[in-house]
Amino acid sequence: MKKINSLGYEVVFDNELDELQSFLIDHDYSQLLILVDRNTNDHCLPQLQAFIPDIVDYDIIEVDPGEENKNIDFCIGVWKTMLDFGADRKSLMLNLGGGVVTDMGGFAASTYKRGIDFIHVPTTLLSQVDASVGGKTGIDLDNIKNIIGTFTQPKAVFISNKFLETLDDRQIRSGFAEVIKHGLIKDKQLFERCMNVKLPVLPEEMVYDSVMIKNEVVLEDPTEKGLRKILNFGHTIGHAIEGYSLYHDQEPLLHGEAIAIGMICEAFISYRENNLPESELETIVNYIKGIYPAYPIDQAIYPTLIELMRNDKKNESNQLGFALLRSIGDCDFNKYAEEDMIVESLDYYNQVIK
Repeated sequence: MKKINSLGYEVVFDNELDELQSFLIDHDYSQLLILVDRNTNDHCLPQLQAFIPDIVDYDIIEVDPGEENKNIDFCIGVWKTMLDFGADRKSLMLNLGGGVVTDMGGFAASTYKRGIDFIHVPTTLLSQVDASVGGKTGIDLDNIKNIIGTFTQPKAVFISNKFLETLDDRQIRSGFAEVIKHGLIKDKQLFERCMNVKLPVLPEEMVYDSVMIKNEVVLEDPTEKGLRKILNFGHTIGHAIEGYSLYHDQEPLLHGEAIAIGMICEAFISYRENNLPESELETIVNYIKGIYPAYPIDQAIYPTLIELMRNDKKNESNQLGFALLRSIGDCDFNKYAEEDMIVESLDYYNQVIK
């Protein structure tokens, strides 16, 4: 078992979740609410119940899975269910699921009766390496991701590798995009280790190492005023593509698939605008496109994508904000790109996937 100290709480790596049961027994909460979606209710809740056999008194709140349901309407449903269950300010919300559950559950808890305690038990690779650290809660508005939310820290995060056994290959690859990103922005050796991984098998220590990198960044800049912005590499363009796909594709892109596209585009912008060596651009692009499916982007939707980018919370003074690589393992923040450069990067992506 390993632990990482974050912003006033611990991230506990414990495959059997013994520490979770101890936490629940030791804290005097008036009520335990467990937030799940349909998938985690079927596949993960039975595991959780087996891990915490001494905890038998709790209420289940279930939401529909998928990013398209991370919105105010579903959040209102969560709040109303909390009221129906008589939740008071000494209740605890346990968020059992992927990023949608932890984002929305954290937001619902942080705003219900001006805030109740919550903990995360992330069940996807993406939520373990990304949503588990940093205290960001949030919901989407229309097709703009995480535009409504708070910075509120959980009381603890408990990570069990056994939940990853419930995931299909596509979900593992999606989460792995954030591991790749952590290597690109902060740890060249991690990126090189990623290149030797044979997915969907993932070395268990890579989850810990990836969370460590994000935690180091978050501890230095908890509210994203400076260094923490490097965690947005690939996300300015990636979030726009994800938002578009969510509302227009019969089978929308997963988060990591969209971020993979964003990392190729933003690596190109890094090459053109931030002196990323061409050889490193080629290494990044060849590796990422070898893992993730091609997603041709129609030039007709470029204006829509750029408009989505303009609504991104990372922008300042009407400038489109980016985190750009200087080299593999070294990233700058507060960088900006003109629309023509973004269009060029999208064209570049379409070219390299042929």
